[in-house]
Amino acid sequence: MGESVMEATIISWLKKEGERVEAEEPLLEVATDKVDTEVPAAESGVITKLLAKEGDVVQIGAPIAIINTDGIETKELKKEEPAPEISEPAEILQEEVVSPQPTEIVSKTETIPPRVVSFQETSTQKVDKVSHSMAFYSPLVRKIAKEENISLEELATIAGTGKSGRVTKNDVLAYLEKRPKKERHVRSNGTITDGRIHEFATAEKSTVTTPLIKEGDEVIDMDRVRRIIADRMVESRNISAHVHSFVEADVTRIVRWKKKVQDHFLKDLGVKLTYTPIFIEAVVKALQDFPMMNISVHGNKIIKKKRINIGLAVAMPDGNLIVPVIKNADQLNIVGLAKMVNDYAYRARHNQLKPDEVRDSTYTITNVGSFGSTMGTPIILQPNVGILAIGVIEKKPVVIESEEYGDVIAIRHMMVLSHSYDHRVIDGALGSLFVKRVGEYLQNFDDTRVF
Repeated sequence: MGESVMEATIISWLKKEGERVEAEEPLLEVATDKVDTEVPAAESGVITKLLAKEGDVVQIGAPIAIINTDGIETKELKKEEPAPEISEPAEILQEEVVSPQPTEIVSKTETIPPRVVSFQETSTQKVDKVSHSMAFYSPLVRKIAKEENISLEELATIAGTGKSGRVTKNDVLAYLEKRPKKERHVRSNGTITDGRIHEFATAEKSTVTTPLIKEGDEVIDMDRVRRIIADRMVESRNISAHVHSFVEADVTRIVRWKKKVQDHFLKDLGVKLTYTPIFIEAVVKALQDFPMMNISVHGNKIIKKKRINIGLAVAMPDGNLIVPVIKNADQLNIVGLAKMVNDYAYRARHNQLKPDEVRDSTYTITNVGSFGSTMGTPIILQPNVGILAIGVIEKKPVVIESEEYGDVIAIRHMMVLSHSYDHRVIDGALGSLFVKRVGEYLQNFDDTRVF
């Protein structure tokens, strides 16, 4: 589903248990923060069991269904017996490596011993005797526990209703409803802590209260996409050390050239010309000059990308955002870029983008000037290390050098470029030189060119 997609919501199953499905036939519909799309079956066979329900949020890579590749309907799998109570520290059982034999494995109806031993506190067993590990819990359970400040010891006391006694999301949510409310305090840096009192030298403790809703106020629930975008933005801030550099560019030549050729583009080429493909071309050239801006970070390693894939932030009619990606943008001329920009913008606003068209970006551009903003400080789209905000083009009096008259004041079309970059791997010198180079390409645009 793409590098930055961590989870997906199951909208609907297109097949039921016991039905046959062919390889590459649509099996279910899912929704992510990127797009809503169909997921095809990986193999042909009969659906033995659906492991996830409609509406469930599942982690990327998690199993969601079992398909019997024999193609023969089998009896329902026997229910697993509950794991025996343990008095010694529990250990994760290592999964054995088995050669791929799907026909033989899936068709069996034997009880499969659980790979994970559940924790159940008994009258003769203390929690502190159990070897706790977050590996025993699903990513979603771990995420909720982290957000609600539930310790490992506290998590181990929650009775699980899942398979083999595993703790599910509903178990944690039910526990939180009955959990005693802890007093919450705000630190001087704005972070919230539960159940602990901290002394501050410069700020007094204050209790967090729920927002005061007055008569006439409207309460609006965030939709699914907005909630995911919110999570991704906060996540990016926590991952990358954001730094910003700004450059003002004279784009008078570009404005004049666009006015001269835009009718030709529309009548003869059937393409509406905007400023965006011109900006993309300048960014691509700058990335070729500074290839260390075309990278991503994986742990303590830097991955230098061979391809230049430009993500283009597009505003949706519902107010949300999506970022289609122009693959191999360095191989396209102005006409090719204009066609891609128009096509992506149209299909993005009509929810027609495909999953492959919203992933694998290596650098991102957002045009805040289209909404009248002079500049912006955008948040980096992970796993990129930079994003460029294009400001509005405005006429301004500017001092320019003239060989005949010296310094003179002239009316020019000016624009601000705002570059946000990841200070973990991009220092101020590279970040500033890169955006300066983009400005130079725009300012020195050849207004005699045909395309």
